[in-house]
Amino acid sequence: MTDYGHELRFGTFLTPQNADPQTPVALAVLTEEVGLDLVTFQDHPYQPSFLDTWTLLSWVAARTERVHLSGNVLNVPMRPPAVLARAAASLDLLSGGRVELGLGAGAFWDAIEAMGTPRLTPGQAVDALDEAIDVIRALWDADGRGALRVGGEHHRLAGAKRGPAPAHDIGIWVGAYKPRMLRLVGRKADGWLPSLGYLQPGDLARGNATVDEAATAAGRDPREIRRLLNVNGRFSPTPGDGLDGPPEQWVDALVRYALEDGIGTFVLGTDDPRTLQTFAEQVVPAVRDQVDAARATSGTVTGAVRPAAALAKRVDGIAYDTVPSDVRAVEPGDRGYGALRSTYMRRGAPGVVLLPRTTPQVVDALGWARQQRGPLAVRSGGHGISGRSTNDGGVLLDVAALDEVMVVDEASRRVRLGAGATWGKVAATLAPHGWAISSGDHGGVGVGGLATTGGIGLLGRSFGLTVDHVVAAEVVTADGTVHVVDAEHEPELLWGLRGAGGNLGVVTWVEVEAREYPDVVFATMTFDASDPAALLDRWGRTVQDAPRQLTSFLHVQAGGGGRPPMAQAMTVWADDDTTAAVAALEELLGAGPVLDQRATLTPYAGVVGPVARHHDGGAPPVTRSGLLPAMTDVAAADLARLLASGETMLVQLRATGGAGNDVAPDATAYAHRHQQFSVTAFAGRSARTGLDDAWDRLAHPHMDGLYLSFETDPRPERLLDAFPPLTLDRLRALKRTYDPDHVFDQNFPIDPRG
Repeated sequence: MTDYGHELRFGTFLTPQNADPQTPVALAVLTEEVGLDLVTFQDHPYQPSFLDTWTLLSWVAARTERVHLSGNVLNVPMRPPAVLARAAASLDLLSGGRVELGLGAGAFWDAIEAMGTPRLTPGQAVDALDEAIDVIRALWDADGRGALRVGGEHHRLAGAKRGPAPAHDIGIWVGAYKPRMLRLVGRKADGWLPSLGYLQPGDLARGNATVDEAATAAGRDPREIRRLLNVNGRFSPTPGDGLDGPPEQWVDALVRYALEDGIGTFVLGTDDPRTLQTFAEQVVPAVRDQVDAARATSGTVTGAVRPAAALAKRVDGIAYDTVPSDVRAVEPGDRGYGALRSTYMRRGAPGVVLLPRTTPQVVDALGWARQQRGPLAVRSGGHGISGRSTNDGGVLLDVAALDEVMVVDEASRRVRLGAGATWGKVAATLAPHGWAISSGDHGGVGVGGLATTGGIGLLGRSFGLTVDHVVAAEVVTADGTVHVVDAEHEPELLWGLRGAGGNLGVVTWVEVEAREYPDVVFATMTFDASDPAALLDRWGRTVQDAPRQLTSFLHVQAGGGGRPPMAQAMTVWADDDTTAAVAALEELLGAGPVLDQRATLTPYAGVVGPVARHHDGGAPPVTRSGLLPAMTDVAAADLARLLASGETMLVQLRATGGAGNDVAPDATAYAHRHQQFSVTAFAGRSARTGLDDAWDRLAHPHMDGLYLSFETDPRPERLLDAFPPLTLDRLRALKRTYDPDHVFDQNFPIDPRG
């Protein structure tokens, strides 16, 4: 007896006849309505009385909402696997993850050859299917790097682009009967899909043994492979042979197949709606109940089985099997891991990614994470330049699902922002109200990181820093306690969260008071940067002397590789007075030779718009950062020398003065309230020694403080640049109260012991 413990599923196997093309569609819809799990169609592309199966699957996907869909089985000789891979992934994305892929090596070769497909011997057909599976899986691996090259006798890829990745792990099920095909199932497939009518007594047991032996030899757990069975029969009041008889006879037979032959999916071949309904209403529930009862008695382990290849990627010291049941976890080897492992700038390799959806789940996730080996990273959006919201070999707690944006009080423009929301989503949500919150320069930046670090944004000289308008927050501290803090409740903790939040807990939401900005003027300017010192000096002096409505960021690129040195300014005039905006922008155009300029009147959401979040950063970023009190000709000249040194490929300057400097230095843990610019240099190579030397010699003497999110230098003296002594003393006191064990030690760690 063999029971692989697979969750039972039930479906239909329908004929794609085209005499009345809506009939198979109606049967598919009925399959969903009666509560079955799967709809499959025969695939005989050479049959003129049939609809094309893939076209039919697509049509049915649009007519249904829940059932999974598959060919049963698709004729691979007539469906090139590279195209099939993209078609399956595309339909899976469109249907919300409801496509499976039943594949066959081809059987009716006279008809196949008549359609123009070269005839293959049985052995060649198996080899071709083997290669086809490799091609399909390779193209689905959108997280892999480089163009695809697969060299096979029958199917080849010669530099194909990867993707798209499907919405879920599409199962590849193979229709197989003979030993060589069964061994292929064991080595590479996710399921074995025979038809009962083609089997002799004992064939299921013999087939399972062959599949299991091949799986074990390939280093797989045989339970990874789902066993499916196409069945057909007739309901009648009196017992007959096989599945011809009353529903009770069907139940007895299917229970035996499940418990003795390991069948986890039964697919009913019928085009009769009454048979379909009887199966769903009288057979399926009884089979589920009896199998569940038998498994409970025998202690059969049920549920999904992690592939052996994925188990091999687990990190020692992480107790994967004890992750709280209410928290989704993604491990190396999981399909979604590639989209979660990295940040915008850094390619990480965490041992596990936790994805809580509620504050209680954050509590559970954090409690579990504290017991594991390795570093703990916390992420909201993952766009931070420092790359600290991932790690290698540790736990990553990603709060992206906590992304609600809601208006709390219309009169005061108070808005609650989930820490996992992006500022693009925030801007789009507030735009209909004519409100905005200054928030960086990219819509993909997460709320949690920016709203607890500072918040240098394109409305900054008018609005101030984001943290200046944070009036309340919810945070889970290291011991799992949930604190809701504001001016009256734990105000000192709120003070610390506004500038050093990553050191004090996992913030789940903040409340921010927005400002009225019905429309703003957004301008981009491209300059020739052949004389970077003059450009920096003129641009900087113009910005720091401009009205507060003007905030500008400047990105200066060193030339090289045939590219001339260039600079681009992004500038916002923070109201809809276009006459005043034009006058201020014309002053800014005098900073250097202009290559291109554009300006538009737009809601702030047109400046920081929603951005799809998918990060696959490379080597850990190498940057240096500082805060410049004022632009001077000497500072401009030294920044130009830094660019010319070859140690940096890009220098970015962000205006920070204006309203942000109206706030007292001790009002928030971000204490830098006299500087006019944030300056960041990006290394042109992976080693940081050259940039550190050049920065310390040329730029650092001009700086006073730094902005956490843009700095990657790990030396302890950077902590003193980030936090003045009195600020650091207060933060250490907070750490002793809320994080005495120094759990949050990855983002400019403030050791509570001093």
